[in-house]
Amino acid sequence: MSDVRKAALVLALSSLVISACAKAEDRPAGQGGAAPTSGPVKIGISLPLTGDFAEPGKGIQEGYKIWAEHVNAKGGLLGRKVELIFRDDASDPNRVTSDYESLITQDKVNLVFGPFSSRLVIPAGKVAESYNMVFVEPAGAAKEVFEQGFKKLFYAAPAIAGDHYNYLADYITKLPPDQRPKTAAYASLDDPFAQGTAYGLRDKLAAAGIKTVADEVYPPETTDFAPIAAKIAAAKPDIVVGGTQFEDSVGLVRALQELKIQPKLAAFSTGPTLPEFPAAVKGAAEHVISPVGWSAGSGFTGNDALVKSYKEMFGGEANEDAANGYTVGQVVEAAVNAVKCVEPTKDCQDKLADHLRQSTFDTVVGPLSFDDQGRPEQAHMIQQYVNGKVEIVLPEGSKAQTAKLVFPKKEW
Repeated sequence: MSDVRKAALVLALSSLVISACAKAEDRPAGQGGAAPTSGPVKIGISLPLTGDFAEPGKGIQEGYKIWAEHVNAKGGLLGRKVELIFRDDASDPNRVTSDYESLITQDKVNLVFGPFSSRLVIPAGKVAESYNMVFVEPAGAAKEVFEQGFKKLFYAAPAIAGDHYNYLADYITKLPPDQRPKTAAYASLDDPFAQGTAYGLRDKLAAAGIKTVADEVYPPETTDFAPIAAKIAAAKPDIVVGGTQFEDSVGLVRALQELKIQPKLAAFSTGPTLPEFPAAVKGAAEHVISPVGWSAGSGFTGNDALVKSYKEMFGGEANEDAANGYTVGQVVEAAVNAVKCVEPTKDCQDKLADHLRQSTFDTVVGPLSFDDQGRPEQAHMIQQYVNGKVEIVLPEGSKAQTAKLVFPKKEW
């Protein structure tokens, strides 16, 4: 993932799904069509290039750009060059709605790709659905995304939020009884994605008999994590799990470290996947675990080319956000080449959606397939800091694994 993520927008999801866009049945099929059948294939994209989600939004934009560079080097889509048309939604759900309306009706794009964050994906997906447009998106993992009744939305990543920790849950629950943790504490940002990751693991562990002894939810503006850490300390859990972004993951780790809480396992979403994490937690990163959807050394289809092109085009090392954007392109490219159409008509978009729903795709994040709601059917890898280095520790025996999971963890 790219640089420091800020806390999620303080908006209820229910407010996001209310928009001015009409329902699909209120619009004639293909109303967003009339795109040229020759010339470049225009792809419309709104991203949070400013505002709260600017850093991951820019990372996804980089992935989209690399994919376009690669596909154009091969002759484009069906022999037509790809042209990406970007809008900056400023991390605003209302603006993302108007962006996609404009891209479809005024720019006459052939295809649309999704933005970053479930909070932007839901309103954007409603617009795409209303125009019968396939909507492959890179970063809308919350369960609420898949409760909207979308027929043409597909999440191009290994797993929805609730399944991010599946490999870790399997590992813990299969430990011998005398080694298996007995209790777990949870702390989560009040955000659908963050809570989804933590509670997906919580529910699986609880079903296996691991008792929940603390469960704290905090607002995005929280900066003092000492009270939450104190409640966790009082519960003396074997496992601590954080449903986090970046700043709150750092705050929680430092607060737990200050109180000398020593869990056997500590897992946090998002934060530990960022390169700034070890320095930010002042040496407390060792053996911290996080789900991760992409690894630079995995060897999955197109991954080496992505890593090489990222360094050439943007400098530095590729990140998960860029990989997520690139994956969207890979999935759509495969579907277009299979059904041999790339028009914004109902017939073409239906064919694309049917192929997406029925197929498995080779991507930089591994094989991807989708269920009837557009949810991916795989799981995230699990990374861990081992001897100061990020290692892929689960799933065991996979081509991406670089080390064995360390359990119990080193004391803070």
